[in-house]
Amino acid sequence: MTNNGLLQIVFYLALLVAVARPLGFYMAWIYEGRPRFGERLIYRVCGVRPEEEMDWKAYALAVLLFSAAGMIVLYLQQRVQPWLPFNPQKLGAVPADSALNTAASFTTNTNWQGYSGETTMSCLTQMAGLAVHNFTSAATGMAVLIALIRGIARRQATTIGNFWVDLTRTVLYILLPLSLVLALALVSQGVVQTLSPSRTVATIEAGERTIAVGLVASQVAIKHLGTNGGGFFNANAAHPFENPTPLTDLLLLLAMTVIPAALCHTFGRMVGDSRQGWAILAAMLIVLAGFQLFGYWAEARGNPAIAALGTPGGNMEGKEVRFGIARSAMFAAATTATSSGAVDSMHDSFTPLGGLVPLLLMQFSETILGGVGSGLYGMLVFVIVAVFLAGLMVGRTPEYLGKKIESYEVKMAALIVLIMPLVVLPLTAVAVSVTPGLAGMANPGAHGFSEVLYAYSSMGNNNGSAFAGLSANNPFYNLTGTLAMLVSRFWLAIPTLAIAGSLAKKKLVPAGPGTLPTHTPLFVVLLIGVIVLVGALTFFPALALGPIVEHLQMMGGL
Repeated sequence: MTNNGLLQIVFYLALLVAVARPLGFYMAWIYEGRPRFGERLIYRVCGVRPEEEMDWKAYALAVLLFSAAGMIVLYLQQRVQPWLPFNPQKLGAVPADSALNTAASFTTNTNWQGYSGETTMSCLTQMAGLAVHNFTSAATGMAVLIALIRGIARRQATTIGNFWVDLTRTVLYILLPLSLVLALALVSQGVVQTLSPSRTVATIEAGERTIAVGLVASQVAIKHLGTNGGGFFNANAAHPFENPTPLTDLLLLLAMTVIPAALCHTFGRMVGDSRQGWAILAAMLIVLAGFQLFGYWAEARGNPAIAALGTPGGNMEGKEVRFGIARSAMFAAATTATSSGAVDSMHDSFTPLGGLVPLLLMQFSETILGGVGSGLYGMLVFVIVAVFLAGLMVGRTPEYLGKKIESYEVKMAALIVLIMPLVVLPLTAVAVSVTPGLAGMANPGAHGFSEVLYAYSSMGNNNGSAFAGLSANNPFYNLTGTLAMLVSRFWLAIPTLAIAGSLAKKKLVPAGPGTLPTHTPLFVVLLIGVIVLVGALTFFPALALGPIVEHLQMMGGL
């Protein structure tokens, strides 16, 4: 580890905190304001009555219908791709199982890719299919969060907002402007943005090489801002046409974390107590910083067997020289903490403990920043669990921001906490036990197990990154992955909306001497402890079979 690497981590975190606060206040102003001119025109065309709010059941139904319609359209678009325009490479139809997996992936904000984008998807599919879902799936997660915040903030109300209004405002006033600014910044640094077909160039060996190009900058911008992660190229943010310079790498790193961080300030402002937002953000950033430092240490230390041969310098395998070890470790931790899935290095080439960092961050139930919207509502569920546990310890009915936390909210929170491991662990067990699952594993032993566990942890947390050694573009992984992504997205979002509806109906309870303050350092420590203990106790046996035993083998020279 070097001082330069440590300063990069400190600078990034300081920049994130500085940018997140004004953006958070801006988003609160957007969601709390009256309809603006651009909105009213859209509502009139679509037949939406913005003044008519929904209860949680109607809100949930709108989320499901919108997502289902988008998934069907994207699936059909891939299947009829050869007959649609803007297909300069004359790419064929995407196979049915891959098309289904991709449609589910981009609808759920997972953006898991079992294919090479530049050789599978036409410009139209990338632009009018995948990129559109990058906006709408991100906006859907943010809308669910805003509904939960309203449920916490309102008193004796039966409604939690209008899904169509929240969706429209998110896309129109937040995601589109930020994406435009970031895309222009990326183009200025050399990121490709063109409708031209692939280029054939001469190589220095006197041969020829076909180089894919396309509408890259626009898709890269929203894939990071919306914590989507699905890249135009198979190499994702490690590709020089997506991420050519250290400056673009910093911009992408900041882009995929700034909205999740800023939403904490949005939450504090909308509930009328900015300290609550600061406390949650502090818990998130403490864990993120710790894992970034640990990942940097593990990769800088490298493999001791290789270092003993006189080749010091840490583990550079799978990393771009233009980024180095520190930046690669930072990016790996941030992309899995935020449920983004974009990568600027190959996680499969990390040391066992270095690979443990992104794996465990995903298994923390998408709470350490997490996906846009979904990360904070996942964290608020853990806040409810932490408040409930604190209430049990003192023998008092737990409260959060003046609302009593009763059996219904605790049951829904328990359901949300348990669904993800109940998806990830059984599917991993099946995959390493049947022939179709084993056929995709390129590595035997502990590392091969880690690849499968990583894949289902990624899909089961709507992340999308992967250990590159697993060949997952086959019917088995495509179909089981589709199931994992759909369950993990909607079986968590619907109970979250149920909690929002329940809390909105409650009256405000004045704080008393036994009320647990939820803005103090003590509560931040309690919240971190609950998240870490739940993640560690749930996944430690599986981790012991993968990265932990692999680390022991490495240290033993095996």
